[in-house]
Amino acid sequence: MDNLAVLSLLALTPILLVGVLLVGFRLPAMYAMPAGYIVVVGIAVHFWNTEWTAVAASSLQGLILALGLLYIIFGALLLLSTLTKSGAITTIRRTFTDISPDRRVQAIIIGWLFGSFIEGASGFGTPAAVVAPLMLALGFPAMAAVMVGMVIQSTPVSFGAVGTPILVGVSGGLDGGGGVEERAFELGMSFPEYVSEIGFRTVVLHAAAGTLVPLLICCMLCGFYGKNRRFSDGLGAWKFALFAALSLTIPSVLYNYFLGVEFTSLLGGLTGLVIVVLAARKGFLLPKKVWDFPPRKDWLERWVGKIEPGDGKEAVAGQGRTIGFLNAWAPYMLVAAVLVISRTVTPLKEWLEGITLGAEDIFGTGIGESVQPLFSPGATFVLVCLVTYGLHRVGRRKIIASWKMAGSQLAGAAVALLFAVPLVRVFINTGQEFGGTTLESMPLTLATGAAELGGTNWPLFAPWIGALGAFVAGSNTISNLMFSLFQHATADHIAVPAENVVAAQAAGGAAGNMVTVHNVVAASAVVGLLGREGDVLRQTVLPMIYYLLVTGSLSFVLIHGVGLNVGTVVLVLTLVGLAALLRWLRHRDADEPLTSIERDAGGLR
Repeated sequence: MDNLAVLSLLALTPILLVGVLLVGFRLPAMYAMPAGYIVVVGIAVHFWNTEWTAVAASSLQGLILALGLLYIIFGALLLLSTLTKSGAITTIRRTFTDISPDRRVQAIIIGWLFGSFIEGASGFGTPAAVVAPLMLALGFPAMAAVMVGMVIQSTPVSFGAVGTPILVGVSGGLDGGGGVEERAFELGMSFPEYVSEIGFRTVVLHAAAGTLVPLLICCMLCGFYGKNRRFSDGLGAWKFALFAALSLTIPSVLYNYFLGVEFTSLLGGLTGLVIVVLAARKGFLLPKKVWDFPPRKDWLERWVGKIEPGDGKEAVAGQGRTIGFLNAWAPYMLVAAVLVISRTVTPLKEWLEGITLGAEDIFGTGIGESVQPLFSPGATFVLVCLVTYGLHRVGRRKIIASWKMAGSQLAGAAVALLFAVPLVRVFINTGQEFGGTTLESMPLTLATGAAELGGTNWPLFAPWIGALGAFVAGSNTISNLMFSLFQHATADHIAVPAENVVAAQAAGGAAGNMVTVHNVVAASAVVGLLGREGDVLRQTVLPMIYYLLVTGSLSFVLIHGVGLNVGTVVLVLTLVGLAALLRWLRHRDADEPLTSIERDAGGLR
């Protein structure tokens, strides 16, 4: 079969099936992902002629990756349960309520700023695993905590894990590709300098799109989880939200330009956190009217999971003492410090990365995968837990209870992840080297079909391919590895600067993290929210669409300039349309209180 349209549709089928089951039928991921896995195996074998040994090897490769993710999740769960048992959560909760009891402010500081710092240090879904349980402990509904944890995995993601999506994803995707060295030479750059240039253009796109992310988080919190489900209530924090956004995006651009890709999110997030916390303690731009969630008795059942949200009563039973501010925060600060040191001190990093578990050539297919148990953020979490036992004087019974709690919570995420990641690997490993076919792999076939539809307007669509790759592969880094060369070649074909198009790919891949299924599963697991992944995706897809429209249209404008062109029109319509929607919601909410039926429907008429 050589019909591109039919092949593209076939390649899209597993992704569509998972999306329909999760979002349309609201099935838990533990059911949707096995169905998607069965379908992708059938298509790979019967239409791509993928050998069964390659399917088995890809599945085993996915299982190894999934176990690595479960390791991280367990570490995050263990840290949360340890802090809960020690009583430190009470002090941590007070830290943010002392700044402001306003939940919008707390979400911005914890999610947007602290989460961006953690993303810069570790990446790979770690921010949601850290900030979601922290917000849960502060009294957020579990689903709201997951939503915030997923939405913030956008702007800082391209430079997560000390720049891995650019330095490994884009660099590895372009390395040795036709036309790449020629373009770098044309610009008077070496290949590493060319990759850094792509990184700078990426951070510019993120700075533009990311400026409104904190405000969108505020509106979504109020619209989906407020007493009256008024999206416009989020606008009450607009000054603080924009201040917090610029406190991160401007330093990120400067760090990228002067220091390099590695420190963009790492130092950008830390700088923004320091600036905003100090300003907030002085009351600078804080909302005049405090916003909070409705009383817990009025929460919808689907908002909560198996772990009870914090209520400020997590005292240290039987010890008669309170954990001090520095002592309570020490574990999270230690997590950040260990992550930074282990990823920036080269001899230590090389030693930790050198210890691996896995296989290099599974079943003789050339497919391999390994995990680095000591370099993984999971090891950092466990190490910090061990230190915390002494730091907080946690007794033996509470230590045992914390491990049991973390283990029981981990079980719910295991099924979904153990099928989701193998699905991705089978999807990717379907090219010519894995069977008797002349076809490109499913992702490249799908991307080629999309390029045929896009034509000269391709820069508008480039971020959507990046998001698609992240949704399927669960990683901005893997999305860039899969599609960077394709994006570069497409740009050459339509005679536009390829570095702009690859930057759009990288930005889109970051935005796609907002709807990455196994990241949603992982974030949900650490707050005990299982079987509600589809509900979370229905919410996070909204800011993702905004992000892709802005980065795509801005990429087009940076290539062709401002004028009467499709890029300018889409950019203006997106921003004007968003402003008009928020204005309309504000007037509507002021004039028409929502009925209970409309509130239960999520606040949408």
